[in-house]
Amino acid sequence: MLRRISTKLVLAVLLAVVLPFVAFAFFLNEQIAERITRHVVRQALIGVANNLAGQLDYFVNECRTDLEQWTGPSMELALDDYLAERGRIARAARGEAPEDGPVRWDAAALSRWARGDVTTQTFSLELQNRAQLTREFDRYVDLKTVYDLVLLVAADGRLVTCTSRYPTEDRAPLSEPFLRYLFAYDYTQVDWFRRVLDQGDLVAVDHHVSPFHLEFDHTGTVPLEAAWDYDFGCAAPVRAPNGQADVRGVLYVLVNWKYVQDIVGTPEITNAFRGVVKEDREPSPYAWIWAADANRILAHRDRDLYHLRVSEDLGLPQLTRAVLENKAGSGLYPEYRFEGKDKNAAFRRCNSSFGFGWVVGVGITNDDIYATASELRTILLGGGAGVLVLAICLTLFIARRTTGPIRELQQQVRRVAGGDLDARIEIRTRDELGALAEDFNRMTAELKQQRARIVKAEKDAAWREMARQIAHDIKNPLTPMTLSLDLLERARRERSAGWEEILERTMGLMRRQIEHLRQIAGDFYEFTGGRKVRPEAIDVTALLEEALSLHEAWALERGVVVQHEGQDAAVWADRGKLLRVLVNLVSNAIQAMPEGGSLRASTAVEDGRVTVAIRDTGVGLTAEARAHLFEPYFTTKSEGTGLGLAISQRALEEMGGAIDLASAPDGVGTVARVRLPLHRPESA
Repeated sequence: MLRRISTKLVLAVLLAVVLPFVAFAFFLNEQIAERITRHVVRQALIGVANNLAGQLDYFVNECRTDLEQWTGPSMELALDDYLAERGRIARAARGEAPEDGPVRWDAAALSRWARGDVTTQTFSLELQNRAQLTREFDRYVDLKTVYDLVLLVAADGRLVTCTSRYPTEDRAPLSEPFLRYLFAYDYTQVDWFRRVLDQGDLVAVDHHVSPFHLEFDHTGTVPLEAAWDYDFGCAAPVRAPNGQADVRGVLYVLVNWKYVQDIVGTPEITNAFRGVVKEDREPSPYAWIWAADANRILAHRDRDLYHLRVSEDLGLPQLTRAVLENKAGSGLYPEYRFEGKDKNAAFRRCNSSFGFGWVVGVGITNDDIYATASELRTILLGGGAGVLVLAICLTLFIARRTTGPIRELQQQVRRVAGGDLDARIEIRTRDELGALAEDFNRMTAELKQQRARIVKAEKDAAWREMARQIAHDIKNPLTPMTLSLDLLERARRERSAGWEEILERTMGLMRRQIEHLRQIAGDFYEFTGGRKVRPEAIDVTALLEEALSLHEAWALERGVVVQHEGQDAAVWADRGKLLRVLVNLVSNAIQAMPEGGSLRASTAVEDGRVTVAIRDTGVGLTAEARAHLFEPYFTTKSEGTGLGLAISQRALEEMGGAIDLASAPDGVGTVARVRLPLHRPESA
């Protein structure tokens, strides 16, 4: 019962406090994970993608602006010098005039000038203009730092001049083999050159492996496809002076792709998401660039993915569709799985004036998205577990404090149930339990007083009943004794002739009544305990024969036929008390048959016990008689004390036996059964 109270208290706390707290914790976790964390991270992805696209647009537009600003008089002079030089060479080739002009501006001349072997002043005026333009190109490269190479190509597809040194910190001159390669190259075969001449406008050259990359082996021993360096370029027309529309040349700048890669690899991408992961952990987001078709990779932190197809090679066609179907040019990719991890990403299409149409993407793993939620979940679960343990401990403590007095009350109630009315509960509190303990102590005190009064009343009643019964039993023989004495005294006084006979009769009566009084005294003595049991091994069959023989004459007088059968058996009992029991049962059986009948006695052994059965064919037992057979002073006869069966029951119980009386199975008469333990010699 006490465990159930504690369990109920724990369950009540769980239902009322802990379960709502845990439910709220899980609800809060889901809300933060789905609505706050995921929403915030996705918006951050869109913001970073927009920012990167803006940087790329600015970078490309700056290249366009540079080209538009660089075309000026110095380029026109250089082109004039180039055309004059080409005319002189052509005339000499036709034999119209000897080639006695200035030194040509070719790879050798540019290389010597770049190395400082010659100065500008040593050149003719034609060469000085191109040397001056080369110096301007070098300053542009130093100023902007993003250009690898600047070329000025005449309309006939020949190189006029270019930058003279590498865009490195030491500014080393370009190698003469590379310069020879540039001067010998036929630019009329290049797409951007033809498009500028045809369109007369700026042309953008998208991500590609340039044949003019500075790090290539231009001797032709290493194929260009083996290079991992990429570029993009911009070309602008150089028009004739005085507003003429003819394109006299093409200005081309080559931009190393690493500057674009640096934009999408900027640390700001990861720094923007440091708040969603722990301080000791590096965030996972990174950016990439796709071509305008949203299917070809142009920039990625894994350069092995360059130029792979998103739909075919990576198996992510849903990402390409998301970009192509988005009219706004900005949005979120559907959640996808890449490199074994679930990811979320955002995209933004670039809007530079050159019209590359690049698609910038920024992705992050879901582990990072839900890192805060996972950390919060851990905190909530830990807090929930702590609250649960604390609540259970406090509940058990309260339950123990609450059920402690109840347990003490239970123990004291058991003492009271066992008859100890001195049980008391120490009152420690003044709450309901303290009031209950006080009421219990008052109740036990009152019960003790009431029991004392009841015991005293029962004793008084028992003594009164016993005195009444003894007085009645003694009074009965005293009356005939008094009358006989009076008769004897009158006969003696009158000297009657038969007074001696009266004397004899009176003396016989006195003896019989005295014996009857002695029997009454013996019965009361036995009922109150009598002498102690003195057990011995007794042949119960022989003892039953003795009891029957004592009543043989009485049985003949009443016409009762006595039968005895059964097996020999020994019991461990008090001979005198057992004989008295058997005599009492035989006497009751004969008295129950005043008109004669049959008395059948038997002995049997079963289950280690000896059963003595005495059956009569008398009037039998009524229901009322069966209910009161073994009560003291109850009797159905007109004489006797009513203690015979009560004395027999007590005597048999002292010897480890039992007695019962019941109606015969056939409904005629009564059967009395005495059961005693079987005596075994080894246990004697």
